Amino acid sequence: MPARRPARTALALAAVALLSAAATACGDTGGLRGAGPTTTAVSPTRLWPDLRPASSPAYPYAVATRETVKGVTVPGGDIRKVDPVDVVEAELKAHPDDYGPKGTYHATVDRMRQCRPGGERGRCPLLKPYHRDLTGDGRADLTLGFRLYPTNQTAVRVYTAEGHRLVQVLADNDALLGVELAGRALIERSPADTAGYEYRTTWVWDPDQRAMVFSRDEYLHVGDGRRTASPSASPGAR
Repeated sequence: MPARRPARTALALAAVALLSAAATACGDTGGLRGAGPTTTAVSPTRLWPDLRPASSPAYPYAVATRETVKGVTVPGGDIRKVDPVDVVEAELKAHPDDYGPKGTYHATVDRMRQCRPGGERGRCPLLKPYHRDLTGDGRADLTLGFRLYPTNQTAVRVYTAEGHRLVQVLADNDALLGVELAGRALIERSPADTAGYEYRTTWVWDPDQRAMVFSRDEYLHVGDGRRTASPSASPGAR
């Protein structure tokens, strides 16, 4: 999401500076050497104690989204019986500013028509759906992904069933390298501005907000600078 970029940029710059300093200090790769006398522990020093605290965040960022999906019901309360194509099409109708003729993701609408029987499945933007309990209630939830044309972004959505209602509990758009489910956490991997690094954003269920909330954003060194290909739409995305 765009609001996360300024924070990520600052994090990236700090990490690069720290690594540069470490490389300078540890240039000798020879044998074992004494580290010298142990320094005396020093308590944290509070800088600028008279600085007036900020009353609002610098950048708006919704840590949680929750929305009942209109026009889609959950037969028998079993989310596995919900058609993922119906779910995505309901979002396209509910958000014309994003998916209408002048919307950022306007080409997604035409592509979604290819997901129906008789369509060209290779052009369907919907990725394979996954069912796993992410909310901790013992029932499967639905994780969906679909490409946002004409951009290089991918939409990541998580839905849970509340009776016969389908409720969206996570909505995030980003340029992705991959997505993982680890226990009840969802982890997104995104390319960083610096070669050899990537961002990893973790979302977890918050029972108070009854939604998946943003819990961690990491900037990690992952290799020699070669980047992994982004996930593509799957022909079997139903």
